[in-house]
Amino acid sequence: MMIILISQTTLMLVYMRSWVVLILVLGSFLFVISETDTVNIGAILNFKTINGKVSTIAMKTAVDDVNSDPSILPGRRLSLSFHDANFSGFLSIVGALRYMEIDTVAVIGPQSSVMAHVLSHLANELHVPFLSFTALDPSLSPLQYPYFIQTSPNDLYQMTAIAEMVTYFGYREVTAIFTDDDQFRNSISTLGDLLSTRRCKISYKAALTPDSSLSPQNLTNKLLKVRALESRVIIVNTYSKTGLSVFETAKRLGMMKKGYVWIATTWLSTVLDSTGISGNETLFLHGVLTVRPHTPDTEKKREFVMRWKGLSNGSIGLNPYGLYAYDTVWMIAYAVDKFLNEGGSISFSNDSRLKVVKGLNFGALSFFDGGKRVRAKLLETNMTGLTGPFWFNPDQSLVHPSFDVINIVGNQGRVVGYWSNHSGLTVRAPEPLYAKPSNRSSLNQRLGTIIWPGNTKDKPRGWEFSNNGRPLRIGVPLRVSFKKFVTQVNGSHDIHGFSIDVFIAAIKLIPYPVPYVFIKFGDGYKNPSYSDLVHNVASNVFDAAVGDIAIVTNRTKTVDFTQPYIESGLVVVVPVKKLNSSAWAFMRPFTPLMWAVTGFFFIVVGAVVWILEHRLNDEFRGPPKRQLVTILWFTLSTMFFSHRENTVSTLGRMVLFIWLFVVLIINSSYTASLTSILTVQQLSSSIRGIESLITTNERIGFQVGSFAENYLKEELNIPQSRLVALGSPEEYAEKLRAGIVAAIVDERPYIDLFLSYRCQFQIVGQEFTKSGWGFAFPKESPLAIDMSTAILTLSENGELQKIHDRWLKRETCASQDSNSDSDSDQLQLESFWGLFLIFGIACSIALLLYFGMMLWEFGKHHSDSDTPEESQKTGSGSGSRSVRLQRFLSFADEKEEVSKSKLKRKRERSTVNGTEVDSRNRSNRIQAEIDDEQNVNS
Repeated sequence: MMIILISQTTLMLVYMRSWVVLILVLGSFLFVISETDTVNIGAILNFKTINGKVSTIAMKTAVDDVNSDPSILPGRRLSLSFHDANFSGFLSIVGALRYMEIDTVAVIGPQSSVMAHVLSHLANELHVPFLSFTALDPSLSPLQYPYFIQTSPNDLYQMTAIAEMVTYFGYREVTAIFTDDDQFRNSISTLGDLLSTRRCKISYKAALTPDSSLSPQNLTNKLLKVRALESRVIIVNTYSKTGLSVFETAKRLGMMKKGYVWIATTWLSTVLDSTGISGNETLFLHGVLTVRPHTPDTEKKREFVMRWKGLSNGSIGLNPYGLYAYDTVWMIAYAVDKFLNEGGSISFSNDSRLKVVKGLNFGALSFFDGGKRVRAKLLETNMTGLTGPFWFNPDQSLVHPSFDVINIVGNQGRVVGYWSNHSGLTVRAPEPLYAKPSNRSSLNQRLGTIIWPGNTKDKPRGWEFSNNGRPLRIGVPLRVSFKKFVTQVNGSHDIHGFSIDVFIAAIKLIPYPVPYVFIKFGDGYKNPSYSDLVHNVASNVFDAAVGDIAIVTNRTKTVDFTQPYIESGLVVVVPVKKLNSSAWAFMRPFTPLMWAVTGFFFIVVGAVVWILEHRLNDEFRGPPKRQLVTILWFTLSTMFFSHRENTVSTLGRMVLFIWLFVVLIINSSYTASLTSILTVQQLSSSIRGIESLITTNERIGFQVGSFAENYLKEELNIPQSRLVALGSPEEYAEKLRAGIVAAIVDERPYIDLFLSYRCQFQIVGQEFTKSGWGFAFPKESPLAIDMSTAILTLSENGELQKIHDRWLKRETCASQDSNSDSDSDQLQLESFWGLFLIFGIACSIALLLYFGMMLWEFGKHHSDSDTPEESQKTGSGSGSRSVRLQRFLSFADEKEEVSKSKLKRKRERSTVNGTEVDSRNRSNRIQAEIDDEQNVNS
């Protein structure tokens, strides 16, 4: 009995143990199934904000859409839990830690960049990706925070769009009003960097405390400081509640009137889209520009917009960040689905380093084992969502960042253009432009018509005078010499002069009133230092400086100059002496030897041409007296190219052509040299310019207050001991005459005025600096640009020249720069010996050819007529040579046609019926020829 009872008990225990094991196994299986069927994600938002409300609705809708799509996470369910940070950084941290305890694969948030910097360290440690479409601080680097992913275009692109808008409108300075936290401070810093690359700047940063501690009085005080500035271009980058308060206060302070430019970041477009602009708000938002993340108008987006009213129950409007919230949920779903399909498993483990940290128990925090792979799948996302193409560049930024440019008119927002990093500012939507090559040329940047504050279409100037309309303090040098440039009228405080009149004429062309007052600079006993005057402008002692102020390098480093209104440059002035007038001044261009050689060649050319033309040209024949006159007249007339005798021989024409060229050169040189001698003064020193002045040890005068002193010392290394300060034109003349200074170095306008009535001095050499005179303004002053435009207008319409003539045009001495003494003005033979050599060679060759031809013709003419009997008659020796020479000269003097006729008759008479003619007939024939020759010569 006992055995049976024990057996039954044993069987019962075994049976019960089997059920316990089965229950434990099933429980474990069900626990695993329940754990793996749900994919947990979390969201950290500020529920009371516009983006918090819109995003909550959009993300819930996205989760429902994902769970209803069997192709995504099949057999699993996406679960999203929300945590309200309630504008508290501490609560944001608490929410993040809670998610790390419940095995969350990804967290959407935080909503602000302030907490993104903090929670990104937690994400890096536990490998749980954090994704945010509103924490868009550009300094959240993916290199430092690889597990923090921005799922909408970050503020780098928004600030780029605003910087290009500022550049497009031509503004140089802006004022930034921003909340001083990571959400906005870093974005404004990025804007400053972007503006500086475009030669613009943020001239003032008005940092506001966060919403909770910003009082109306503090805001008013900030805006009063902004109103006192010159810049009227204001960027507002803050939270929506604070932003509306800024504009309401600005309206009350008169800062929403004509002349102001207000540009708000995306917070204003968010208000416009989600809550709209109330009637009261239209009074202080009219004419404001804002930007909005651009999302293409697709069928998918239109369907969701139609669903939105039902989803939100009409409580709030949809904005682009709601679309990005929806796409972010789908992005997580696609990434986790791909991760699981590739064999990944959702598992978490504890990190032993977190169990005990200084007495705090963090052991419940879980490390996501597959976090690294899920992060990679998130960055590999390639989908088309409500916001259009949705994928990432290698730098972890979204592709094709773009914004709408919106102009607030009344309670509506007008889209006046678009910005994208592909094409810049355009009036066309960016999508069609992506298919074309990128073109960021300034010529292609364009926006539509804008209604500005004050309800005007005229683009505001962008700046006004500071200090509530205080007149500009214009520093004017009080000169004691050369007063035609700047002078004080005796007995009054009026200031006049060339420079002053130019300034007044230019200021009248500026299309807005510019109140100013002239303030004299100097003691009235000597010319003031112009470098000190410019320094006072840079130090804000003066708002500008007007006068004969040279634009030089060291001054441009501290102030901005206008367009030069007169050219200037340093020149050297020395004494001169004038040659006494003489009745024989016309002889000075040539030296005596040059005159002699020139005259000799005039005779030579006449003789050569006579020789070459005598036998062919009737104009060079006749009685000896007539031929001599012909030669002289022909020679002299070639000097004026008025010779009447024609040349018929080839050699004669060649010689005459070369000679006429020689005469042309001689005449031109003589005319130029004589003009110079009769009109140019001659130097009384060896100084020919700045180069020769530097090499001497002579003393140099300069004008007190001029930059010439520093230039001579610092640039040309001339010792101070050689420099003499001079205060007036009279002192210039006195020191030069007395030889105390060898030269004066001063600016060209002063020297031109000095020389206009002192003809015993002269400029030598060239200007060795190139500059001009302009008006000085503080760095980056927009008035300097407008004044430059006005000066150019004065130059183009001729008014600037009229002012110049009225003050500075006087009769000047008829002098020119000279670099040589009187002897060097004469033309030396060395300058022309090449011409004479060529001409001499040409004449010699022509004569040799001519006489060679003559001898050949003479020999052919007389070879048939010379017989032994004639030789006996004429004798031999010197008598025979004399007869032949006489016969040759007669032949040379004989006209060529006569010689040819005689030669022909001789040949016909030399043979009669094939026999020789007797000597008597031959003698008679010779006698007849002699008679013919005499008749011809007569």
